[in-house]
Amino acid sequence: MNGHIETQKERRPLGQREGPARAMTETTKTHVILLACGSFNPITKGHIQMFERARDYLHKTGRFIVIGGIVSPVHDSYGKQGLVSSRHRLIMCQLAVQNSDWIRVDPWECYQDTWQTTCSVLEHHRDLMKRVTGCILSNVNTPSMTPVIGQPRNETSQPIYQNNNAPSKPTAAKILGKVGESLSRICCVRPPVERFTFVDENANLGTVMRYEEIELRILLLCGSDLLESFCIPGLWNEADMEVIVGDFGIVVVPRDAADTDRIMNHSSILRKYKNNIMVVKDDINHPMSVVSSTKSRLALQHGDGHVVDYLSQPVIDYILKSQLYINASG
Repeated sequence: MNGHIETQKERRPLGQREGPARAMTETTKTHVILLACGSFNPITKGHIQMFERARDYLHKTGRFIVIGGIVSPVHDSYGKQGLVSSRHRLIMCQLAVQNSDWIRVDPWECYQDTWQTTCSVLEHHRDLMKRVTGCILSNVNTPSMTPVIGQPRNETSQPIYQNNNAPSKPTAAKILGKVGESLSRICCVRPPVERFTFVDENANLGTVMRYEEIELRILLLCGSDLLESFCIPGLWNEADMEVIVGDFGIVVVPRDAADTDRIMNHSSILRKYKNNIMVVKDDINHPMSVVSSTKSRLALQHGDGHVVDYLSQPVIDYILKSQLYINASG
């Protein structure tokens, strides 16, 4: 599935590493890019808080480092009632994250000729990051072979350093800086397809260096309402669910004090890959957990001043200027 040759015995929980136990350092932790798919109609403060809460929780576990977040608005042909055009939704998303130094908006899904499945969006970003960073993103079921950033295009048996006088390996901070630069380049614009090779700026001219190995994964970020939709018969393609939960993994931010354990027990696939589902367990009464796009649209239609609690001011200003949702229903 997804081009990976795997057996059931190779499947392992998210963040679990093989080999002898060792202290978790920057390079031994799993490096994560969080991807959120949705209509974002409009994007709310709750969506941004979902990213922040997920990142904080994953960092607290001591096993993960979140190095980027991607907002991917759904295609116009999704068919949802009251869905404004992708042009407006992309702009609102960009306004909502304009002050973030790690969350980006990606238009690829909107640029396609038709609606894309969540599975295909995940696979696109996995393959794109592979091309742009030169890093092979592992999925949650891959054994302990981790990607190498800065790996030469053609593999040879040459030693890691071609020059014996080359300085020590680049630090993880340099590695993540380069990945971050690439992430910012591929979001908000049509992505380039060229391959980048990262070379240590302190190395002698002509020296090819291989960077330290890090494990880099894209995880689907969602609310518990999306998780619950997995339990609705016929709504999701089961093969896609296997890929989303089994190959990639999910980070769930509960909404309205949802019982995620009960939800997972209602789906055989969710039960099967329960270890690949990370549930954010912080303050379940977080005020942003009840904020929704639906409530925001209703507040706009009724002139409710509480809309400032749901949407950031730049998004509100754009909605009023463009006269979005004001006279709509639903």
